[in-house]
Parts: sequence; structure tokens; C-alpha cells
Amino acid sequence: MDATSVMWFRRDLRLADNPALVEASAGAGVLPLFVLDPALWDPAGAPRRAYLAASLHALDASLRRRHTRLSVRHGDPVEEVVRAAREVGATTVHVAADFGPYGRDRDARVEAALAEHGIALVRTGSPYAVAPGRVLNGSGQPYKVYTPFSKAWAEHGWRGPIDAPHGGHWLEVDSAELPDEAAPDGVELPDAGEDAARKRWQAYVAEHLADYDGDRDRPDLDTTSRMSVHLKWGEIHPRTMLADLAGRTDAGAATYRKELAWREFYADVLAQRPETARDYLRPEFAAMEYDDPGPRLDAWREGRTGFPVVDAGMRQLRATGWMHNRVRMIVASFLVKDLHVEWQHGARHFMRWLVDGDLASNQHGWQWTAGCGTDAAPYFRVFNPVTQGKKFDPDGAYVRRWVPELAEVAGRYVHEPWQSPDGVPAGYPDPIVDHQEERREALDRYARITS
Repeated sequence: MDATSVMWFRRDLRLADNPALVEASAGAGVLPLFVLDPALWDPAGAPRRAYLAASLHALDASLRRRHTRLSVRHGDPVEEVVRAAREVGATTVHVAADFGPYGRDRDARVEAALAEHGIALVRTGSPYAVAPGRVLNGSGQPYKVYTPFSKAWAEHGWRGPIDAPHGGHWLEVDSAELPDEAAPDGVELPDAGEDAARKRWQAYVAEHLADYDGDRDRPDLDTTSRMSVHLKWGEIHPRTMLADLAGRTDAGAATYRKELAWREFYADVLAQRPETARDYLRPEFAAMEYDDPGPRLDAWREGRTGFPVVDAGMRQLRATGWMHNRVRMIVASFLVKDLHVEWQHGARHFMRWLVDGDLASNQHGWQWTAGCGTDAAPYFRVFNPVTQGKKFDPDGAYVRRWVPELAEVAGRYVHEPWQSPDGVPAGYPDPIVDHQEERREALDRYARITS
């Protein structure tokens, strides 16, 4: 083939196991391109921008080892992708298919603009082992519940990973500087890039995977894989991970596969119901009585609620751009059912701070906890932050790590310091609500929309 192509990187910031890149590299030359889209860059919080910048630098370093570089443009992809493609005389622009609400619309607009110049947008692969829309029930309809989806997803299967393209001719165009975004003061982000992703995954498989089923709900142990950020930015593909899980029958590997299936299920649901990125999957919950955001929402954001495990999670988020999954459920339940604030406010805060903030997983995880989503925890299941803390952080190690005001509180009181004979330590707030009272209030409000 003597045609040239553009490889437009988005959520696939890697060279290995990248089907779109392999397709793009089959021609006479390929331009590696990333467009900093203000529609995505501007609303992102500082930790997300800092991590993306680091990941782009890592991708550029990988390309430089192949004697080329990542070309970067700033602006509307409709203009910038077309301009770059025309500069190198490309006949095709290659991408991994995007199934998100914004990404799908953006790609349609870019495709139309490219077609005006005789250039094709070619979609190959996706960020998922099984692309949304592929797994259907016996009636040819998408699944609405996780368990049957996960079984059909596993039966459907996926292709094995592929190597990075070898050889080929790389192209370059005039490029903007790679973004150089430092993490905010006090925020420590994980290492970014394809090499870091593979290193973390291999270490996790060797050291902690076997115990995943028993340890995954324990934030104090800090033994989850933290691969979510690498999956979010496509520094590793899930089928690469699934290939390493293949053949393992232990409970840890089986449970990990199920968690990857949850990610793909939520992507499938969002692709079928794009409005649920902002609105209720179960519209009847929009009629629930909610409180206006105010000082209590601020206290939740800042980790100043007086409930230790809630505050530990919110402070971990601000310090690392990440939060343990069990704690995400606890803090989400607290916001919606103790503070009576609509889930969208919490989901928006998470998307601003989480470096692994995946729209489908985030929005539908929040709706699950709020009782209005798929496989929803019944609304009357209200997480008790004290009992959840005692169960999953039994010695208080997680709380003490992130709430230093409680470092010297005796273990039996660390999740309810107001019960301590010494009282609540100076500098730590009293609980901003009475959990039992707010639980009853939440159930009363639920009863009013179901009666």
C-alpha cells in the first residue's frame, strides 16, 4: 500500500495491542496525532490534566524510541484532524471506536468533515474487550442487568492481544508543545504511560491477584490493582489483562474478570442510553425530594463530615486523584441518602478529581448506589458509615492514614470518635448529621414516590 494515514490517539495511549495503530501502520506512512480538545480539557480538574499530560509525554517517549514523535494540536478536532490529515496527504484517519455520548457525536462530525476532502475515518477496535452493542440477549436486545450480561460477555469472548507494529514509516507535522501540567500541591499521582501500566499489572498479578476476592473490599490493606487509571487512558487494553487471567480458576482471578465485566456492562448501558450520563436511568427517581447543595455538600467535598471513613475517602481523592471502590460506595451513599443531595453533584465532583474518571463507570456507579440505576442496590439499603468502617477498616488504618486528627484515637473509637471518653479530637468536626435520623428521612422520601 502506498497511501498515508493518521493515527488519531484518544483513549488508547499505547503502542502494543492497539488494533487501530496496526491498521494505520499498514500503509506507506502514518502520522501519530493527539488533539487537545478544549471540550474535554477545559472542564477537567487539575489532577486529570496532570495525569493526561504525563501519559502523553510517556507515549511521545515511546514513539521517539522509534525515531518519531507525537504530533499535538490544540482545538476543535473537526478542524485539527482534517488539517493534519491534509498536511500529510492522508487518505485515512484511524481511531478506536468511541461509544461515549460526546465521543460518538464528535467522531460523526469529524467523519463528515474528512469526507468532504475524500478522507475516510476508519474505526478499528475499542477501549473494551467486547465493544458495546455486541452482547445481546435472546431477543436481540441489550441486557439491562449485570449478571446475565456478564455470562453472555464471557461466552462471547474476545480476541487475543497483538504486538505493536514493527517497522513502517512515521510522519510528522508542525506540532504544539506537549502539555506540561504539574499536579496540584500535595497531590501525588501514579506513574503514567504504557510501561508503567504493564509494570503495575505484572506486579499485581504476581503479588496480590490470588487474594483479590477476599481483600478487594479492604481499603486499609491497599492491595487492589489500581489499574483503573491505566484502563481509562488506554495505556493497557483489557484484553491484554484478560489474556493474563486466562486459564486461572482461582477465586481472585474469577472475581477480577467480573470486575472487568462490570466496566464493559456500564459502557454498554451508556451506549444504549446516552442520556444517562446526566439523567436518571430510572426516571421515577427524578421526582424524589432532594436538598439544595450547600454547606453540607462543601463539607462532604472537603472530608469534613465528622464520619471518619467518609472523610478519609474524600481526602484520599483530593490527595491522590483516586479512591478505593468500597469507599466510593460509602461516600456516595452518604451524599445521596444522609445529605439528600442528588447523585449528579457527587458524580461531577468525582469526574473532576478522579484520574481514572470513566464516564460510564462513574455515572452508573453513582446511580447504582443512589438506587436509580442498573442492578441498583435497593433504595432502602443505606450504607451506615460507622458499621461500614468497622467492617472494612477494622483497625482504623485507612482512617488514620487520611485523617491525621484521629491518629491517636483508640481503635474501638476510631470510626465513631464522638463515643470516645476523651471526646472528639481538637480540629476534627462533630458529625454533621445523625445517620439514623437521615436514614429514616431518606426512606420517607422514597416512600412518597412509590406510594
